[in-house]
Amino acid sequence: MKITFLGAGSTVFARNVLGDCMTVPSLQSFEFALYDINEQRLQESHSMLSNLKTSLKSTVTIRAYQDLKEALSGAKYVVNAIQVGGYDPCTITDFEIPKKYGLRQTIADTIGIGGIFRALRTIPVMREFAAAIREVCPDAWFLNYTNPMAVLTSTMNREGIKTVGLCHSVQACVPHLFKSLDMDDTGVQWKIAGINHMAWLLEVTRDGQDLYPEIKKRAKEKQKTKHHDMVRFEIMNRFGYYVTESSEHNAEYMPYFIKSTHPELIDQLNIPLDEYPRRCVNQIEGWEKMRDEVVNNVNITHERTHEYASYIIDAMETNVPFKIAGNVMNTQLITNLPNEACVEVPCLVDRSGITPCHVGALPPQLAALDRTNINTQLLTLEAAFTGKKEHIYHAAFLDPHTSAELTLDEIVSLCDDLIAAHGDWLPKFV
Repeated sequence: MKITFLGAGSTVFARNVLGDCMTVPSLQSFEFALYDINEQRLQESHSMLSNLKTSLKSTVTIRAYQDLKEALSGAKYVVNAIQVGGYDPCTITDFEIPKKYGLRQTIADTIGIGGIFRALRTIPVMREFAAAIREVCPDAWFLNYTNPMAVLTSTMNREGIKTVGLCHSVQACVPHLFKSLDMDDTGVQWKIAGINHMAWLLEVTRDGQDLYPEIKKRAKEKQKTKHHDMVRFEIMNRFGYYVTESSEHNAEYMPYFIKSTHPELIDQLNIPLDEYPRRCVNQIEGWEKMRDEVVNNVNITHERTHEYASYIIDAMETNVPFKIAGNVMNTQLITNLPNEACVEVPCLVDRSGITPCHVGALPPQLAALDRTNINTQLLTLEAAFTGKKEHIYHAAFLDPHTSAELTLDEIVSLCDDLIAAHGDWLPKFV
């Protein structure tokens, strides 16, 4: 009985996910197999989790591996949290090269020109994982936390691996919204569906009463003063529904907000350009300060988080159903999105696996917005699976933000510059 964690050098996230699993009675007989290509970070996570095991009085077994197949061999569940290329050099490249063309970004991990190239350098590694899984643990469930979520989850499903993509945005959406508007979320029911980072709060009620009129009233009032969620409130005002992921993400998923011809929008809507590099630097500096406290602390403690992984594994082990928001292939789940798309919908988890729920049609304007992102996702996959450079251009041509700022010739030149700058981090395209 084995849970393999790929990218275990992400120590804080490994603590959240595997620490959660240590608190679950049904998982106490499991081995936690840790894998990372960074030996130092791997050993730090092993030390941290060993201390946490003692503190929580867990009976799990913790082992660190540097051989991928050994780590995966016999695994029943695989958790993926890798980041190919890291902040330095790859994230820096994803932000700095586009700046030379006047193309600015906030997060660049999902779509946008940065999201495209993050996918292109990660997909080959995912396909290596898939080949190893087919060989040594073909029945394993693959729980993907790595972005770009839709593209990578699609990759693993194309490779024949039982895969669900997991994100934080759905379970945090309503509590975050209600807190920001000083509303009580007790007893609130909601329905959310769409694609990752652009799923939609389709219904929000309490005792059968539609809460959207009050939400929109308060949101309109809040827009009179600057706050951190202005883009999402503007989207809700214009398109009628609240989107799950943050304003800094959605600012770069659409062509309306980060515009060189209207630089005043950055200040008006409080858009944090270069937000992800800033977070990376802060995280790196923060880790240096907290390493001893986390890694060498024999008294380290943990309370179960809202991450889905431990709940999914527990539901499969105990056959006690649990509902999640999962990223899965669109088998007519959302009828006005392409079947080859990866969608984010409610799913039921039990011993039989993960069963997605039928949603039906999204409101047409929301489906249209999602399709603008799906176009780029599918062409990024086409580039990765065919090795043809022309499909990298196609993905970028159809990206909403990139195409709103640059000409076709500029986009080709930018893609060529990014291919050259990334060098061996990318496969060879022809």
